[in-house]
Amino acid sequence: MVQSDRKTKEYHGFEQGPIRPPSEAQSLLIRVTRNCPWNRCTFCPVYKDTDFSIRPVADVKTDIDAVHFVIDALKKKADAAGRLQRHQVDEIARGMKPEDTAVLNAALQWYATGMQSIFIQDANSLVIRPEDMIDILSHLNNRFPWVERITSYARSHTIARISDEHLKTMRMAGLNRIHIGLESGSDEVLKLIKKGVTKDTHIKAGIKVKTAGMSLSEYVMPGLGGKALSRTHALETADALNQINPDFIRLRTLAIPEFIPMYEDVVAGNIEKSSDIDMVREILLFIQHLDGITSEVKSDHILNLFQEVEGKLPDDKAAMEGVLKTFLSMDGRRQTLYQVGRRLGIFNCLEDMNSPRRMDRVASFCDQHRITDDNVDEVVEELMKRFI
Repeated sequence: MVQSDRKTKEYHGFEQGPIRPPSEAQSLLIRVTRNCPWNRCTFCPVYKDTDFSIRPVADVKTDIDAVHFVIDALKKKADAAGRLQRHQVDEIARGMKPEDTAVLNAALQWYATGMQSIFIQDANSLVIRPEDMIDILSHLNNRFPWVERITSYARSHTIARISDEHLKTMRMAGLNRIHIGLESGSDEVLKLIKKGVTKDTHIKAGIKVKTAGMSLSEYVMPGLGGKALSRTHALETADALNQINPDFIRLRTLAIPEFIPMYEDVVAGNIEKSSDIDMVREILLFIQHLDGITSEVKSDHILNLFQEVEGKLPDDKAAMEGVLKTFLSMDGRRQTLYQVGRRLGIFNCLEDMNSPRRMDRVASFCDQHRITDDNVDEVVEELMKRFI
């Protein structure tokens, strides 16, 4: 395989990090930093016991060149419609070194999904020098000029410290969407979870991203304040988002497995976990107080109880509220059946309960495992661990 002459002596080959947003499932993953520079959030299971590091720009460019090399080879082998035969892919693979398997697989997956988007990893890559990020973005655009979207995670604390001029230059270089983990707009909750940012900084950062002309996704975690701070969490988060007006508000239900720091707070009695019912009430209160914005609410995570609680504000607000109110109006048995059925993957939405076949499957499971209204929260907690 052709190798770039710009790589450093420490270059260890093509890299990709462990996570990306669900909405970036079809994106090419380009690793600019390793792990998380903050890494103290008590709810987060990722990057713990790892060190943060910044990859040399030359190494990142070498990765980009390597993907470009494979994509170029695939295009040359493909027919007029872009289709490839297995033997053609095998021919390309035979011409590569064994250590190039990772880049071959990454390029193949990206090619198969249309090559329209790129996600910059890991958790907060905008922490690098703005000039270096602009250099990397420019190289991506030179190699893949057809790409429609380049995206990155970023901490509000980091965005707030980047000049408006640098953010606009990044936008011009191709960075057109930012994912920010808002989590909560409550300073009390943010302090509790050691987020390392305030509500005001969240608002400032969100507005800066929008001003730069980038699309903005803000992530919200129902249940993050536990029972005691549920109302504050809902109201303050809605207020922050009303001031930001992000393009997307993405719901991410909290889970507390034994291996995250927050679990110790629960054991110590510092946090009383919210039940599914508590979180439904919290989400309803949150959505009711979203006002004067045109954001799109997305429920695109497997841990969320309702996939259908999504839509464009303000037009779909009543429909989203309706789903939550319908669930809350159910008797305890039906609520339990839906909770279990959703966590088993049998239900995706409330309408799935209209299927006798699905209902029978869930009811049989509950009977077999003696699941009742009284113990359903413990059962749901165990089922959710499968997806963390």
